[in-house]
Amino acid sequence: MIYDQLAAYIKKSIAVTDQDLNTILSYFKPHKHNKNDLLLSQGEISQRTYFVGKGCLRFFFINEEGKDITRYITFENQFATALVSFITKLPSMESIQVIEKSELLHISHDDFNHLMKIVPQWREFYCHYLEKAYVNNTNRLM
Repeated sequence: MIYDQLAAYIKKSIAVTDQDLNTILSYFKPHKHNKNDLLLSQGEISQRTYFVGKGCLRFFFINEEGKDITRYITFENQFATALVSFITKLPSMESIQVIEKSELLHISHDDFNHLMKIVPQWREFYCHYLEKAYVNNTNRLM
């Protein structure tokens, strides 16, 4: 079921052959997580991008006064990663926590980049993903 959700999400963003779609899906690995599991801790380098099939994730950081600040919540049928860290390979300034029991798919940074080399449409998908992330972040700031 979760792979069907991801396939539908991808098809909404790009035109892709069944063969290329199957190749893309084969790089995603399923994981179930419990409430409060940490997927990434502040200071770690983000090595994975997640697709949320069920549940939700909280992005948060601890500010200079030690206060826990929620920056963003990702819900079902959305991608999630500490994007700045994922792109730069520098330590993340935020943590990712599972808010409720969740079913996720993840892809590693290396596999994500490998897909861009072997499936040209994946690069187009990534461009859409980055554009959507930029618009969402800008709208939140406004």
